[in-house]
Amino acid sequence: MSNKPRIAVHKFSSCDGCQLAFLNMGAGLLELSEQVEIVHFAEAGPVAADHRVDIAFIEGSVVTAHDAERIRQIRASTDYLITIGACATSGGIQALKNLAADREQWPAQIYAQPQYIDSLPESTPIAAHVKVDFELWGCPINSAQVVAAVTQLLHCVEPKPQSDKLCLECKRQRIVCTLVSKGEPCMGPVTRAGCGALCPSFGRDCYGCYGPAETSNAQGLARRFQGLGLMPDDVARRMHFIHPVATVFEQIPVVQQNCSGQGSSTGGDKA
Repeated sequence: MSNKPRIAVHKFSSCDGCQLAFLNMGAGLLELSEQVEIVHFAEAGPVAADHRVDIAFIEGSVVTAHDAERIRQIRASTDYLITIGACATSGGIQALKNLAADREQWPAQIYAQPQYIDSLPESTPIAAHVKVDFELWGCPINSAQVVAAVTQLLHCVEPKPQSDKLCLECKRQRIVCTLVSKGEPCMGPVTRAGCGALCPSFGRDCYGCYGPAETSNAQGLARRFQGLGLMPDDVARRMHFIHPVATVFEQIPVVQQNCSGQGSSTGGDKA
C-alpha cells in the first residue's frame, strides 16, 4: 500500500470544466501523481468513490437528494475537502432556478413525465451541506490553482485564498480599464482575481467568472451600470449570471422569470 497522500476528485452537478483543469496540467499531472496517489477521478480513469482519502476535490452543486446524501458520505471519509469552481462554491449557473418564483413547475415545461425527475427546488453549494476546508473559485478554475493548493498542503501549509480584485490584475498588466475608458459594464471591481484578467486583456469586459471579491460594493457598481444605460433587469442579469446566489449580490434586485417568460423584479432596494 502506498504511503503517498491520497486524493479524490468527485463530480456533482456541473459541466466538468473544473475537472479539466486537472487534465489540462498535462505533464504536470504526471508529476503530481508521483507525489500523491489519485484513487478516484472518473474522468481520468481511477474509480474508487468510497475509499478514504486525505484530500477530496469536489466539482458541482447539490441538486438532488442523492447528491445531498453522497456529499455527506464523502465528507465522512475525507480529511480535507476542497470545493472547485462556481457550481461547488456558490451553486453555479444552475442556481439561476433558485431565483424563479415558479421553479418547481419548470421541469413540466421540459419533460413529458416530470414526476420522474429527482431534482430539488434549489441548486446549493457544497458548503450548505457539509464543512468545506478550502474553496477554489472560478468558472472554470485553472491548473495553477490546483497545483498551488496541493503543493501547499503537501508542505503542511494551509492554502491561502485569493483576495485581490480583478482590477488589480489589470493594473499590474497595464490593461486599459474597460469600465472607465470604454464605458462597458465590467464586473472587475467586484470580482476576485485569478484568471489573469483574461477578458480585459482582449479588450472585453469581465463577466465575474471568479466570483465575488471580498468587501465588494456590488450596489455601487449596479448604480454605475445603470448610469451607463443598462436597465435594472439587465443589471440584475449581469450580477447574477454566473454566481446568482452569492452573498455579495443578495441585495441586487432579482428579475424572476416564470414559465410564461414574464419577469418581475424582487429583492432588496433597487440600486
